[in-house]
Amino acid sequence: MAEAVIPPFDFTSYLANARKRVEIALDDSLGPEKPEKLREAMRYSLLAGGKRLRPILCLAACELTGEDSEKAISTAVAVEMIHTMSLIHDDLPAMDNDDLRRGRPTNHKVFGDAIAILAGDALLTRAFEMVSLRSPNVPPKRLLRVVAELSIVAGAPGLVGGQVEDLECEGKEVDLERLEFIHTHKTGALLQASVVCGALVGGADEELIASLKTYANGIGLAFQIIDDILDVTASSEVLGKTAGKDLLADKTTYPKLLGLDESRKRAKDLIDKSKEVLEPWKIRASPLLALADYIISRDR
Repeated sequence: MAEAVIPPFDFTSYLANARKRVEIALDDSLGPEKPEKLREAMRYSLLAGGKRLRPILCLAACELTGEDSEKAISTAVAVEMIHTMSLIHDDLPAMDNDDLRRGRPTNHKVFGDAIAILAGDALLTRAFEMVSLRSPNVPPKRLLRVVAELSIVAGAPGLVGGQVEDLECEGKEVDLERLEFIHTHKTGALLQASVVCGALVGGADEELIASLKTYANGIGLAFQIIDDILDVTASSEVLGKTAGKDLLADKTTYPKLLGLDESRKRAKDLIDKSKEVLEPWKIRASPLLALADYIISRDR
């Protein structure tokens, strides 16, 4: 009897369908917040488009466990809310001081600094509501672990700590170890949480969780390396955010430290190692493997 032929994975369709699901879920996630200005500010940044990489990673990780990814949709929304909060706050004058995000004026340029801060705060707290109160058919023990994971990544051990270190290093000589500390926390931590939380919703065992952490650490650093490369090689129009801002802020980046060619090589090596750890789950891991390749090949 001939062996069944497995059709090639259609990543383009998968990505388009996953983005559509995420966009619908994000639109449904914000209720009648009062005052209206707060709701407008929250929706302005949350629904501004973007790659939606983190929530899609969350859904793909849930699928890897064999569970229906619909169970993880609220967690995927929560991850994107935390990510959006971090962008709103990072763009503020006291932080990275940026005027452009996802192709349009940053939140504080439209609503003012105070409302931008409060909109970010509201999205952060709504994220935990999404997980704890809007995740039907997911066992409470799994949700508790998701809440714990997101609490860690959103605080000092993750995003906040990474941002503080990033600010402290502006205008200073930074070695590779310190640079990777910044990006493991500021960028990589939420990418890892996206993957791990999706798997937790699906009931993944500890062996799979450990492998997914290794995978996510690699794609997280690779993502930042590509970001740094694009910051010096792409235009603001293509990126949808201000190009060259790291150079203006005198920040240490991978191209500054390693050069463009070595940075690209390092990113590729990280992606290759990330994909390697998912080899035992190769068939169900097709979306995660394709997402890793997408990270290394993106142009914005």
